[in-house]
Amino acid sequence: MKAWTLLCTRVSTGLLLLIWGAIKIGAPDKAKGVSEKYYGGLVSADEIVLLMGVAQIVVGLLVIVGLFRKYVYPAQAVILGFGLFAIWQYILDPLGMYLAADPKPLFFPSTTVFFATLIMLLYKEDDQLALDNKFGKR
Repeated sequence: MKAWTLLCTRVSTGLLLLIWGAIKIGAPDKAKGVSEKYYGGLVSADEIVLLMGVAQIVVGLLVIVGLFRKYVYPAQAVILGFGLFAIWQYILDPLGMYLAADPKPLFFPSTTVFFATLIMLLYKEDDQLALDNKFGKR
């Protein structure tokens, strides 16, 4: 049962990165708007948006199939952690009562996705359905 749970976690978190990457490539203006609002415009350049989109798609696909997990799980944790850091005030104040300018309780599940990635990292040896295990690499 643990292997199936880790597979489902891999697929769901990998799909999230894949979707975000596809949005960056397919709708770069939306990605730039998010960058302007939550990242202070730090990642708004066309080249950066495209590069980040491609990187997220590649990492997402590798997470889903379970290849190069030693490298892609930490990469996923960094990507999701960076996103989590950008919305920290909504995580600490999801109802917008103290820190956040307006309530955004839908941002709170970002914590779940981030911690799911850490769980995948810690229990990667138990993920018997990952392709890495088929090739003897973890």
